[in-house]
Amino acid sequence: MPRTFDGSVGWPALRERYRDRLDAGTLAALDDAVAFAVARHGDQRRPAGEPYVEHLLEALEVLVEAAGERDADVLRAALLHDVVEDTPTTLEEVRSRFGDRTAELVGWVTKSGDRESYLASLRQAPDAALAVKLADRLSNVQRLRTHPRPAKRAAYYRETVATFVPLAAGRGFFEQWYRDWQAEHADLERGEQA
Repeated sequence: MPRTFDGSVGWPALRERYRDRLDAGTLAALDDAVAFAVARHGDQRRPAGEPYVEHLLEALEVLVEAAGERDADVLRAALLHDVVEDTPTTLEEVRSRFGDRTAELVGWVTKSGDRESYLASLRQAPDAALAVKLADRLSNVQRLRTHPRPAKRAAYYRETVATFVPLAAGRGFFEQWYRDWQAEHADLERGEQA
């Protein structure tokens, strides 16, 4: 069974957990990114009803705890990865507030145009952007069975297997996690309800 990450613990608890893993400058940078993301996403909710910020914290948790990421720009991008796509925030606002590299990473993982072109573009993404996207998708699918629409569960499973399982190949933790997740959720391929 693949590990499940839990953003419901909140940023203060995660921050305390990361005191010995991340330097003070990185923690301060993450404080700013969390505050910005919370302000911009407001009271948005995920499909199963949980506050949107929990998803952002889960992506961060995946990168810090499982992938061993310590780069502040990559970690901020995980917290901000949906801010351009799902709020009125522009990429220029992200660049002005958080710098070029964080904005570039957010740009890579922001959907633009049709979905197939976006998913295909991920094959050319830099490693850091791909790590953010793999952490994002991991958070999205780790509790796929809680999605309220069965047809969406099956479609999301198939898309994850077709696109993200191959992108995770050769990427240590991600490769193993997605392989285990795929096996555990194989019934969704057939549209079965577990």
